[in-house]
Amino acid sequence: MSVVHQLSPGWLLDHLSFINNINYQLHQHHEPCCSKNEPTSSVHFDFLQMDSLISLGNSATFIAFDSTTKPDNDARGNCEIFIQRYVFRSELFNVTKPYITPVVHKECQQRNEKEDPMDGIKEENRISIIGKKRKRCVVFNQGELDAMEYHTKIRGLILDGSSELIQEGLKSGFLHPLSEKWDKCSEPITLPLDTCNLSELCTMAKHLPSLNEMDLQALQLMEEDMSVTEQDLFSRVVENNSSFTKMITLMGQKYLVPPKSSFLLSDISCMHPLLNCRKTYDVIVMDPPWQNKSVKRSNRYSYLSPLQIKQIPIPKLAAPNCLIITWVTNRQKHLRFVKEELYPSWSVEIVAEWHWVKITNSGEFVFPLDSPHKKPYEGLILGRVREKTAVPLRSEDVKVLPIPDHKLIVSVPCTLHSHKPPLAEVLKDYIKPDGECLELFARNLQPGWTSWGNEVLKFQHMDYFVALQSRS
Repeated sequence: MSVVHQLSPGWLLDHLSFINNINYQLHQHHEPCCSKNEPTSSVHFDFLQMDSLISLGNSATFIAFDSTTKPDNDARGNCEIFIQRYVFRSELFNVTKPYITPVVHKECQQRNEKEDPMDGIKEENRISIIGKKRKRCVVFNQGELDAMEYHTKIRGLILDGSSELIQEGLKSGFLHPLSEKWDKCSEPITLPLDTCNLSELCTMAKHLPSLNEMDLQALQLMEEDMSVTEQDLFSRVVENNSSFTKMITLMGQKYLVPPKSSFLLSDISCMHPLLNCRKTYDVIVMDPPWQNKSVKRSNRYSYLSPLQIKQIPIPKLAAPNCLIITWVTNRQKHLRFVKEELYPSWSVEIVAEWHWVKITNSGEFVFPLDSPHKKPYEGLILGRVREKTAVPLRSEDVKVLPIPDHKLIVSVPCTLHSHKPPLAEVLKDYIKPDGECLELFARNLQPGWTSWGNEVLKFQHMDYFVALQSRS
């Protein structure tokens, strides 16, 4: 269970526990009964090098196959099977100290500036070259004023609700006061290299022949041998309907696909395989790559314009009364866009606004609550698809609670960029038990969900997991 505590303000979540409860178990045949040259049981997608593939154009292909040779009945009967279990690297959730401590933040404020939010003026005392003091006034722009006003409205909610959940976490032992031992152990974490650039791979796929004209069934990850062309990965939803984890190899990198999960690796221009499945979803969660100045400057991440986000075919993907959840940054421009433009264009009615509050393992905010630059919280806008005719949410024998407003999701964040906390357990009272769930712009997979994005396998990379092998 990822929910550690549930109180009136919201939930205290354990993200790491949610991942490790997924049951990442990979079945492998032992070598003595199988061919010595036979690798472990996994589905491989072997690509040509990216530059070669681009140069070959329409003639480039790859072969996908299950590398385990199916033995005859006698051989399989004598074959030993190993069940290898994987767990997520726990150090990726070791956030022992705030990213910016309140003390440092306060000293910087006192040293550099005096703020008067009432009139929107920042007064800074500077020493001129001739030794005289002069006062320089900087006016806040409208975006900064809007952010300050919004923060003032929700500050009490964030502070009081988080404190209640954090105190409960400290009492139960889930959170621990910062100790010298933790302080000494908080060494920099070496993250795996993203040697397989998934987003570039999706861009490259646009050059494949007749990709936009294909209407194929979902690709099942099976144990039997199979051979497919390169279009199969990009033009189909890939499904693992088994009860065990499957391993795929893409551009030489290994990824774990959890049981009962499915995904589509593509960018926003190639979403048609989702539509071709002719399936609608009861829950759609999306975390769009919002445009901002730091993203533009770094040139590390792609982003979408508001117009591009509005073009996502939500009306075709959403079932009646579908619950739409959008992660939103703290920029008021983005919040207003979702509330005033995006949801109305999809005929979605806003029902609630929640907040994700990020804390350390000792229960401190990762950023000072009143920092003018970074806030320790992010927003989620929840809405339901409006129907022209009244459609019951579910049968009368199943009760669904109304979605409450201003709930908090408090958790220790993963140190990986944009690895959002899971919502499956906090949403279970507000959706159908057997509902179809879809995550857009996903970077990881989870059982019972379909995930889409141009980096949908990013956090399924083997380097983020530790193998614990046991024999059966």
